[in-house]
Amino acid sequence: MKYELAAQNARIQYRKKSESSIVNAYYRGDLSEAGTYSVTIAGDLQASTEYEFRAAIDIKVNGSYTTIYGDWVSFTTTAASSGIPTGWLELPAITGSEDYVGTLYKTAVDAVSGSEVDRNYSFNYSYENYGALWVAYPLRSSDISGNASTSSWSYYPSSYIPKRYQVDMTGSSYPTMYNASSYTKGHQIPNADRKSNSVSNSQTYYVTNQTPQIGNKFNGSVWGNLETAIRNLTQNTDVVYVVTGAAYKTVGGNETVKTLTAASSSTNPQEVPVPNYYWKALLKVTTNSLGEVTSACTIGFWFEHKEYESGTSYTTGVCSVDFIEQKTGFDLFANLPGTESSGIEKDTETNTNWKTFQDF
Repeated sequence: MKYELAAQNARIQYRKKSESSIVNAYYRGDLSEAGTYSVTIAGDLQASTEYEFRAAIDIKVNGSYTTIYGDWVSFTTTAASSGIPTGWLELPAITGSEDYVGTLYKTAVDAVSGSEVDRNYSFNYSYENYGALWVAYPLRSSDISGNASTSSWSYYPSSYIPKRYQVDMTGSSYPTMYNASSYTKGHQIPNADRKSNSVSNSQTYYVTNQTPQIGNKFNGSVWGNLETAIRNLTQNTDVVYVVTGAAYKTVGGNETVKTLTAASSSTNPQEVPVPNYYWKALLKVTTNSLGEVTSACTIGFWFEHKEYESGTSYTTGVCSVDFIEQKTGFDLFANLPGTESSGIEKDTETNTNWKTFQDF
């Protein structure tokens, strides 16, 4: 009996444990000698998900091909991360159940050093919703001083988030791609919050930093006015810690989530969920000579995602950070001293007075 190895068809097959569809990752190297061989597939896996894989290879026996399979082996991926350092005051608690959590820096050098001052923003990305559930960052007067401007959108590097989980919005608009005339690409960290540096400004134009947002009567009114008011805080404050979020359903809620349908069969994805709510949580702190937080003040804003009458004040959305936590399930500003039930973190998250926060 004559055996012949079809090396070009040696592969790892993998799939989600809950699905039957199989993906093949082929080995392209030399298999002429006995040994251990591997195929890298990490960039294509979803975080916190159970998968199974097996080896497969085609061999020719007496002129006919047959496939030999290994046994299925199961594993569960961990929560994805691009290496967020711990302790940053703007960060919500990271549970490990997120699809992807990453941090961007203003320069490549900072990405290596993990510089606290020069971080750009962190975000928690949802594959299901094709958008970030929260974006967190420090805001200083130096961040908004400058003329850095980017006009073109781009994909977040696919080595971290596969393109199939990113909305095809790099060169077009929601009216064109989804026949959604009232929607724009709403920045979660505004590009105006990163004007001093071309790298950090361009990173606000990753499609992972946008969600479908009502334009003229939301983004162009109460929401945009709130973003301006937050930037104005930097005139008298060293740093404001900002968390911006998009919520599709509230904890325990049964809201209907509207979706936008693609105008073309080739557009990715075919359905884009639209957030029902947008929110912001803000933090200021005082510190001692050792840099330890000695006191803090927070404020929240919660808006139903809808059209607002002209002249509606952004202050209509004022709420406590506790309220946002109850609605979203997130533990915000988790790196403040104390816990949700005691200490500075607990004491500061009940404030609902905007002027108190402004004057802190």
